Amino acid sequence: MFDLPVMTKPQRKAATGFRQWLLDEGWEMSQFSVYLRWCVGKEQADVRTRAVARKVPAEGKVHVLNVTDRQFAAMAVFRGKTRERPGRGQPDQLTLF
Repeated sequence: MFDLPVMTKPQRKAATGFRQWLLDEGWEMSQFSVYLRWCVGKEQADVRTRAVARKVPAEGKVHVLNVTDRQFAAMAVFRGKTRERPGRGQPDQLTLF
């Protein structure tokens, strides 16, 4: 989750670059400033957290929150009045195309 300043052109460029980097690294946008990434375990989550720390723009605020599969599955998600299942479940380990 992040809140990055976008008042000046360099700030907008930094925020856009950070969002694009997240997408390139396999993160999925849940909301505009909230991105998700499934990790196999704590070690992989720690690696991803360190990578985010290296890419955080000079200004703004970034939070990394680790949530277990069970906690994520228990989350209530609503689109309007309709309740949805959170996320699309565990991704495939290997995809060939």
